[in-house]
Amino acid sequence: MRPVAQLLHNKFVVVLGDSIQRSVYKDLVLILQRDSYLSLSQLKNKGEFSFEQDCLVEGGRLGQMNNGTAYREVRQYRTDHHLVRFYFVTQVFSRYMESILADFEQGIKPDLVIVNSCVWDISRYSRQWASEYKENLNKFFRKLKAVLPEESLVVWNMTMPLGKKIVGGFLVPEIQHMGPTLRFDVIEANYFGATLANNFGFDVLDLHFQFRFSLQHRMHDGVHWNSVAHRKITCLILEHVAQAWGVELPKLDQINADTHPPLRENHSWQTATSSAPARHQGSYSNQRCFYPPVMPATNYNNGPVWTQGQRMRQFSGFGSQYSSDDLPPHLTGYQSFEREAFYRGAYNAAPYWPVNNLVMKQKRRKPQKRQRQHPYRY
Repeated sequence: MRPVAQLLHNKFVVVLGDSIQRSVYKDLVLILQRDSYLSLSQLKNKGEFSFEQDCLVEGGRLGQMNNGTAYREVRQYRTDHHLVRFYFVTQVFSRYMESILADFEQGIKPDLVIVNSCVWDISRYSRQWASEYKENLNKFFRKLKAVLPEESLVVWNMTMPLGKKIVGGFLVPEIQHMGPTLRFDVIEANYFGATLANNFGFDVLDLHFQFRFSLQHRMHDGVHWNSVAHRKITCLILEHVAQAWGVELPKLDQINADTHPPLRENHSWQTATSSAPARHQGSYSNQRCFYPPVMPATNYNNGPVWTQGQRMRQFSGFGSQYSSDDLPPHLTGYQSFEREAFYRGAYNAAPYWPVNNLVMKQKRRKPQKRQRQHPYRY
């Protein structure tokens, strides 16, 4: 889609996080090429050698596929004027995260960083996760702000709502007892992440709030989301980025009559999606309209303590460690813009353009059965 390509023209975009963030990266790569949704197989696949003309740089099928914290995956999509990179991380600050930040410090600086790390942090390293998670968030934000230039835009994605029942590869046998309370732990962790990100001057995108009434688009595993939800996430991110960079983009409720029919439901996505007012590049202004949520009073951190680095039994047929912070060997170098110079100058604002509003289509209600009337009742 041309306006998206124009907004990210000559920009280096980095996506950091778990499998949800991987799908954020994939949908962004897809929308830079054509107006279509991710397929179910594209959402489920991980570590593939190539996705929509991108390349696997490290980890994934180049290494060992597993469900442990030692799993690594670095992907990259590169054209003459676009560079998008994804790092799979399971902890917001670790030796591996330090190596990623070292890449930014020594190499090309990203213009946009879209980051989230929460669910793995609060479930895979320690049952008493709160203090360690807050400390790691402080370390990460402090290091990130020291490494990146002021004109770089950092967007912290708050974790999306989890289901009451979580199944699938993420909830390994060692943490199955956490399933019923993990959705409440996410709310508490979101408070920590959003508040600290705001205190450090970074932008916050509250996806938990945005999708609280769109649970019909969550997968049956209780963690992941379908392609319609991820297209909505992409629209929210692009709207946020355009507002921060002072670029005009179309409104989300406009309809692309050429490719998509209008929605029957009277549904509008004209909600506050940005935690910061429009500002020029180079400003880390902390004056924004972000109000952190009320801290939940209930503490769900109960149970045995797990120490970081503790080895657990093998699971799901994989032989990886339950918790590991080892650095993977660098298998190949990153690619950059080779055929044309990489300019970071100003660009023209993208014009208004019609887009589809098939985002978060509401679930149809089943028709209620009519009650049989009494023959003598009027």
